[in-house]
Amino acid sequence: MRSGASVDPIRDWLMLFTFALIAFAGIVVWNVWAFDTVAGGGTIGAPTIKAPPAFNPAALDTIRTIFANRAAEEAKYMTGVYSFTDPSL
Repeated sequence: MRSGASVDPIRDWLMLFTFALIAFAGIVVWNVWAFDTVAGGGTIGAPTIKAPPAFNPAALDTIRTIFANRAAEEAKYMTGVYSFTDPSL
């Protein structure tokens, strides 16, 4: 047997059980506090900041104009305004 250290399984299990009870009580208290805070309309942590929009709504007009121009060019090919010669023939 080592000098200065005694083996007492009952004491060791009681200490382990005591620490487990303290940890469990802490978890229960935290969850009760968190539930009470959120149920009361509060927030946990820092409140979120309203972020600016990720895109500029004016850019949508530019995109619509580009697609309208492309559609007009496609219509010119389909109606025969533009003609081209297929080099593979």
